[in-house]
Amino acid sequence: MRKKIAAANWKMNLTFQQGEKLLDEILGAGIPLAPHQEVVFAVPFPYLIMSRSEVEEEMNYFISSQNCSQHKSGAYTGEVSAEMLHSVGVPYCVIGHSERREYFAESNAILAEKVNRCFENDIIPIFCCGEPLAIREADTQNAFVETQLKESLFHLSAEQAARLVIAYEPIWAIGTGKTASTAQAQEMHAHLRSVLAAKFGDAVADVIPILYGGSVKAANAVELFASPDVDGGLVGGASLNAVEFTAIIRALA
Repeated sequence: MRKKIAAANWKMNLTFQQGEKLLDEILGAGIPLAPHQEVVFAVPFPYLIMSRSEVEEEMNYFISSQNCSQHKSGAYTGEVSAEMLHSVGVPYCVIGHSERREYFAESNAILAEKVNRCFENDIIPIFCCGEPLAIREADTQNAFVETQLKESLFHLSAEQAARLVIAYEPIWAIGTGKTASTAQAQEMHAHLRSVLAAKFGDAVADVIPILYGGSVKAANAVELFASPDVDGGLVGGASLNAVEFTAIIRALA
């Protein structure tokens, strides 16, 4: 059975104390997860060790980095390598979030290198893809995201691809309050799975979780997650509120 994942992306928010309190509130809700369900907290670098300590006794609750360097090591002041993340027990890393692509000019080629660094260090990439508004309005979104996958992921082996998590983010719906309709989300997720199947085979494509990442909130999570190819969400603003995010976790069922 394919994993169902509620992933929180805190971005550059919360102090250490606020983050610790938020985790305590969410974990304190005591939401039991089925074997195929996971909750992942993508927290800022300084909070990774604290967050790992918070979740390590919880079944199917994990942490993630929000980014890593494409370089293995070296004179890259301020960067964090996948090897460093592995050394402190980080199992997931978000790769290619639209904000990284836009603000830090991360190309598909750079993201391919980041994906490689993750797999070299036994870290599962949560690979983000998605189109801006102009592409959606031109009705070329399918080709746009297909190119993102091809240029960043198609060098992988089928065994590696089977470990990926994909997050589809319609950029026009991130932080805007707009959300792709359930039909739009399902349509794109099905397309992504067909692209993966054409390259890696149906068996591999069928086990890759594809998360929706555009203004997921408690009010729309149940409907979104009920779609056959929507396997959970990469949640931004709503993940900073314990009541909202616990409701999203419950929507996995």
